[in-house]
Amino acid sequence: MDLTGQVVLITGGSRGLGRAFAQAFLSAGARVAIIDILAAELHETEVQLSSAANQVVAIRADVTDPQAAPQVVTTVEERLGPITLLINNAGQFRAFGPIGVVDPIAWWNEVEVNLRGPFIYANAVLPGMRRRHNGRIINLASRAGIQGIPTLSAYVTSKAALIRFSEVLALETLEDGVQVFAIHPGTLRTPMNDYVHDSPEVAKSAPWVQQRFRTVYAQGRDTPIERPVRLVLRLAAGDADALSGRYISVDDDLDALLKECSADPSADQRLLRVNGVPAFYEGWKRL
Repeated sequence: MDLTGQVVLITGGSRGLGRAFAQAFLSAGARVAIIDILAAELHETEVQLSSAANQVVAIRADVTDPQAAPQVVTTVEERLGPITLLINNAGQFRAFGPIGVVDPIAWWNEVEVNLRGPFIYANAVLPGMRRRHNGRIINLASRAGIQGIPTLSAYVTSKAALIRFSEVLALETLEDGVQVFAIHPGTLRTPMNDYVHDSPEVAKSAPWVQQRFRTVYAQGRDTPIERPVRLVLRLAAGDADALSGRYISVDDDLDALLKECSADPSADQRLLRVNGVPAFYEGWKRL
């Protein structure tokens, strides 16, 4: 896939899926900026990508810091050019335990990384995307965002909110040439999930969650990292712009979803809805 001319900003880009995204976009000809709070891992990834030094920018930044984001965007655009794609990949999955037991500080920190971070960086890149009438934003959500899961309230809540945030953002940018997606990348062997698989803390606070991850790993049912990478490359190429605002899983047949959407563009496919409750916005638009 040729993505020459694209400039991609990836949060949480120093390891795991973020690093895989960076490598894939570079191979496709794009220029890539990665940001992360993990200094050592960020440097390691920058070194790995050093053969494309004129196409890579690595910046240490906390995604929850609203003061840092505008400067990050300015630096990236000065060195690589206008940002055409933001991938909100940075995430946290560490606040385990039932409500009333889980650490409230850890709970809120998880929501900050998983929800406030994507808002801050979308807020920072949008003025330029709107001005150029061009851009895409991909938010890394989760299947956990479409169901209630005991002992995972911070993760579930933040990912559900991120899916809805993606829909609202897509509606707000409908006339601006900007497309927005929330994707479920699958259950991957990444450092974030390896912590769940291995941590004694998770064994104490959410043993059934750890057992599920161990079973998935042992049975080889984890998602190969190449699959979410391919999905994101297709979204970046504009193959699925008609699905802007939707939740898309790595397990979906993208072409079938596009066919369904083209048959009935007004359908609520892949939008969060409460059963039996009419969508307020649709009713409001008809007033």
